[in-house]
This record gives sequence, C-alpha cells and structure tokens, in this order.
Amino acid sequence: MKRVAQVITLLFFINFALVHGATNTKHYIVYMGKHSLPNSEFVTTANCYLLASVTGSLHGAQKVALHHYTKSFRGFSAMLTPQQAQQLAEKDAVVSVFESRMNPVHTTRSWDFLDIDSINQYNQLPMNLKSDVVIGVIDSGVWPESESFNDNGLGPVPEKFKGECVPGDNFTLTNCNRKIIGARFYLKAFEAENGPLESSNSIFFRSPRDSDGHGTHTASTIAGHMIGNVSLFGMARGIARGGAPNARLAIYKACWFNLCSDADILSAMDDAINDGVDILSLSLGPVPPEPSYFENAISVGAFHAFQEGILISASAGNSAFPKTATNVAPWILTVAASSVDRQFNTNIYLGNSKILKGFSLNPLQMGTFYGLIAGSAAAAPGVPAANASICKNNTLDPTLVKGKIVVCTLEEVTDDRRQKAIFVRQGGGVGMILIDPFAKDVGFQFVIPGTLIGQEQAHELQAYMTMEKNPVARIYPTQTVLKTKPAPQVAVFSSRGPNIITPDIIKPDVTGPGLNILAAWSPVATEVTGERSVSYNIISGTSMSCPHVSAVAAIIKSYRPSWSPAAIMSAIMTTATVLDNNNQLIGRDPNGTEATPFDYGSGHINPLAAINPGLIYDFDSHDIINFLCSTGASPAQLKNLTGEIIHCQNPPTSSHNFNYPSIGVSNMNGSLSIYRIVTYFGEGPTVYVAQINHPTGVNVSVTPAKLKFTTTGEKMSFRIDFIPFEKTDGSFVFGDLTWSNGIHRVRSPLALNVLSQ
Repeated sequence: MKRVAQVITLLFFINFALVHGATNTKHYIVYMGKHSLPNSEFVTTANCYLLASVTGSLHGAQKVALHHYTKSFRGFSAMLTPQQAQQLAEKDAVVSVFESRMNPVHTTRSWDFLDIDSINQYNQLPMNLKSDVVIGVIDSGVWPESESFNDNGLGPVPEKFKGECVPGDNFTLTNCNRKIIGARFYLKAFEAENGPLESSNSIFFRSPRDSDGHGTHTASTIAGHMIGNVSLFGMARGIARGGAPNARLAIYKACWFNLCSDADILSAMDDAINDGVDILSLSLGPVPPEPSYFENAISVGAFHAFQEGILISASAGNSAFPKTATNVAPWILTVAASSVDRQFNTNIYLGNSKILKGFSLNPLQMGTFYGLIAGSAAAAPGVPAANASICKNNTLDPTLVKGKIVVCTLEEVTDDRRQKAIFVRQGGGVGMILIDPFAKDVGFQFVIPGTLIGQEQAHELQAYMTMEKNPVARIYPTQTVLKTKPAPQVAVFSSRGPNIITPDIIKPDVTGPGLNILAAWSPVATEVTGERSVSYNIISGTSMSCPHVSAVAAIIKSYRPSWSPAAIMSAIMTTATVLDNNNQLIGRDPNGTEATPFDYGSGHINPLAAINPGLIYDFDSHDIINFLCSTGASPAQLKNLTGEIIHCQNPPTSSHNFNYPSIGVSNMNGSLSIYRIVTYFGEGPTVYVAQINHPTGVNVSVTPAKLKFTTTGEKMSFRIDFIPFEKTDGSFVFGDLTWSNGIHRVRSPLALNVLSQ
C-alpha cells in the first residue's frame, strides 16, 4: 500500500508539473463584473470558450483554468502567459486582468475587558434573533471537535443560509452542526502558485479541517460557545467564549500554512456572498504596500459583499510602521490591535537574589539554577561573536552552552524568536533569555524555558553577568496578572496609517483586543506552541482583534437587522473610546507614547455603546462611486471594481464630503468647508450639541452647532469649517468632533495636513 501511495503521489506531482509548470506562466485573475447568465454552469461554459480563444482549444482552457467565479460576480483564474493575459484584457467582456498575489494571515479575558455581558438590549433579544446572524470566516479552516463549536441550545439552521458542508480529508457532513452551518475549502490557486500541498512537509488536510490553528482561533473568538475553566497550561484561566456565542459560523478555508492566494480568497468571497452570510471576517491581507482598490482581489470582493448588505471586517496587518495598514478600502472596517488588562510575566531569578521581569508563555518548570552565558561568548569555532549573539543555526558551540541558559539578541525585528530557542536546545542549552525591547509583551512559547526582556532589564542582567564570575539564573513558569494598567495600549506590531491609497480616509478604523488572546486551537498545530499539542492557545496579532470587531458587528446586526454595513461601521467607530483604564489617552507600546488616529482610528471598540450609538453616518455604493470619482478614478478603473460602465459627475462631489464617520484632509490649502449627514436612532425628540477638540493650528466651527431631532430615522446635515492659521510642515494634526445629547457621545476623529494657510 505504501508503494501504491508513493506512485500516486509521484503521478500527482508529474501531472501538476505538466499542467502548471510552464516557466513563463503566472496565475492571473480575470474579472468580468456582474453577469446576467442564468446559472453557474452557463458562466463556466462561457468562461471556458473565452479562455479557449487564447489557449487555442477548450481542452487547453480547461487545463489552465483554476477557479470560476459564477455567483456574485463573473470571472475566473488561470495559469497564463503574460501575452495570453494581455489578449484577454483586450476582450470586450473582460473588465480587468491582474496577477494573483499571496496574503499572509495577519479569549478568556478580552470579552470581560470589553464588558460584553453588560449589553442588556442584546441579552434581552429573543434567541432566534441572536442566532440568525451568520458570520463567514475566511481563514485556515476549523477544528470542529473543539468544545467551542458545540451547538447546545441552538435552533435549526437559518433558512436564509444557502451554503454547504463540503466533505474532505478527516471531515464529513457530521462535522457541521447548528453552530458550524457551512464549511468549504479552496486550494487550486495555492497549489498553482506554491506547488502541491505534499511538498510542504507539514501536516495538512484537503478539507475544511484546520491544521494551522489560526482559523479555529478566529472563529471561536467570534462565536465560540461558552466553555468554563479553560487555560493554556494554567495560564489565562477562565471562561473561553466568543463575543456572539449564539451566532452561526460559515467556514471558508482559503489559507494554507498561513498563506492565502488572492484567487482562492475571491472564490471564497463569491461563495460567501451567495450563501447568505451577514458578516465576513478576514484576518488576512496583502503584504504592504497594498495594491490599488481596483486591482486587489479583497477590495473587489468586499465591494460586491458591501453591495449585498454584508459588512466586511478585516485586519490592518502586523507591519508596525507608518503607512503599512492594509485592507484600507472605505467599504471595509479595518481593525488595529491593542492590549487588554492582563499580562503574562515569566520572571528571571538571578543568583544575587534580584528578580528581572520577563514576558512569555512558559509552562515549563526549571528545577534549579543554571549557568548564564551570552550567545556572543559561546560562538562556535570560526563564527563571529556578532553572529552567535543572535543565536542563529550552527552559530553556538555546544561545549560552551550545554546545560546553560543562553542570552540571545535580535538581528532584526522580523527574527523568528521561537527558532532561536530551537537552536539553543540543539546546542544543549536548557533555557533562553531573549533581549527584545520591541516585542517583549507578546506571549511567545518556546521548546525550552524562555522569556523576553526589555532594554532596562537587559542592562541589569548584563551588569550582573559582568560582575559575577559564575553567573546563574532560573526562569520561572509564567504567572497570569489581571487588572493591569494602563490598558488598552496599541500593540507594538499593529500596522499604522496613514492610508497610502487615499489618505483622506483615516485607517485603521478602530482597534480591539489583539495581544495575547486565548481561544480554541487545532491540536495538530504545534509549531507555535513549543511543540506541545493544545486545544486552546494564546496568540497575538491584528488577526485576533479583527474577530472581536466582527463579533460586535454581529451583535449590532442582531439588534438592528435592517442596518446597512456602513451604519454598523459608524456605530462601532463613533462610540469607540480613546481613553485607557487610567482615564488617560491611549498610548502605544513599547514605550507608551500617546497614540493617534493613525494607530487606532476612531479608538478602542466599546460594544456597550455601539449597540445604541444615537446617530449614524450612513453611505451606500453610489456614495462610494462618487468618492472614487472625486479621487480621480477613471471609467476603466470604476469598471474594474463594479463591472459596470460608470460616468462620473462633472464636476465630481468633493472627496471630503464622502459621508465617512471619521474626517481626514490630507492636503489642506487654506480654509475648507466639508459636509456630513447624520441619521437619528432614538426615542422621542432630542438635541445634539457639537463639541470641538481643535487640531493644533486650525480653528474648527460647525454649522448648525445644534441638531434638533423629533423622530427616529430623521436625517440632518451640517457643515464643518476649517480655518488654518499655521502650516503643519507635512505632518498631520489631530482633533475630534463630538455630537452629544447628554446621553450619547458620537465622536469623529479629525486628521488634517495643512499645506498652506
């Protein structure tokens, strides 16, 4: 049987190479916009005939085609030469052709920190309303046996849902239930671009089953059932739960080994829109800089979802630096990451009785003190001390590190910290201390006792090692510390604005818990868990904050089923807070400097306020088109996005008047007036009064300064006048506009770049 399996695998590789291995081909997405063909079969047939016009035959077209987008919009993806791609781009039926790219994948305490159980209106809703909301999760799949996905107490699958439970490796129809109501998987594009899954030498399942852990973690954070007494080896012990535990999950596995192909993602979005999801959650995104809205698969798919009333929540990315935020289209709710009021301390006891504060997730006991040695002092023969200091592979001398705790440093921020511990273990080391001022608060797990320390502790450690002839230390297991302050702080890794495509749209939009979040996990995914199999795991990233916001959106959708995606975005954004639990302005790790809207957007999510925001800023796809026209989009570009021929107004509506809940002006030349419209949602007459926090060097006034509403659903417009009195030298200045009626505070951040007075 083994021999047969080897032959089958060999044949698979040969066939793959024959179909996809031409050296001059690339994977292209051919986008054709909306269609009026009667069904998917007609679309697929029409696609094949179109493709045959450049491949020479239907047989050739069928060989190179990978995905057919047939439901929410029309298109396909195929392995093509650049010449064939150009020929297709010139066809009348084709809107655009662009290369498929790879996208990396970007909670016991977090929901308590967000005070989710205080939302009385939501908790008092009938069960069927709370459980009718369907959240589509495009990620690495799901581990369906996790207790977080049991369907106790849930009624039948909502009739509106048209999705499927697709079987595959170790995944059957019985793995879906009334919680996981749909599960699909997509891998044609990934394999076309990376080779067969078998070549990865990693565990995988050709099915919706999750071997990476990431998808299980995000799905359970959104809608996991309440499970008591959950922890990671005693760390973060408590009740694991999703923010919307009664909502349903539709799983779309488009990510493999933490990478997701554009073409697979677009196919998943096509299905999800047609299946009838209410929310789409994407904890993934392009490597910055992000392509334009018009040639980015996520932006295109998200626009179609928005048109169908589906809110898209997506992570901003983990690139840390300015201008790296991704998923920045204004029809996507873009989420940054921040901390909760909990730390994981993995302290170091030195031989002189001093204690150094460290951070990691270390379940391992170190029974006694061990000798300390710096990596730079343990270089293997012929290896420079500088190379050994960063504990790279084969740089440490086993005779020097055996039985010792090795002190390592970083070469770059992007270093694989877990791998350093593996190399220390290979040399016989028993522990690792990593000097890491950048990511010291992030809970890494290592194969040996390990901890991260910042610069201050590093100075103390180095002083001790210099003064002591035989320095020793002991790394203790991690202790969970609750109710820490200040919190939240924007996480050091969280990608930042300004938005590189349209800086007038402040991105990210909001921040949410994304640092050291506990949620369900795939027990076969042991690479990030110190080679230990776990059912619940603690990880960090905007991938973790995005599902928190997706869950809040689901709660609002339950309570306000008629609200548009933009209205839900507005409710989440305008009620966000910019204060931490010290009642001070939110800071940014690692040094707590004051954060700005380019770090956290409108602020940290506040679910309690978001369900009843008072006023909302609404917009639809026509408003988006007008906005894109105002930024100079050509008819061809608009056709790329919408699939329709659109002629912009002449003159176009000012981009500053796009009814977005935040307010940005990236090129202010002299005084400027902009307009917004708010819709009232409340009971009885009320008066909202404008309050201004003036940006430095700019006077701001609002007309009218009071908005008087009489009935719910009433709309009122207002004008904001900006009068600059000093230039900002190319830097943005920040302020805010808040409408308040004494009960609700509806806040919009201001970000202005004054070029001239």
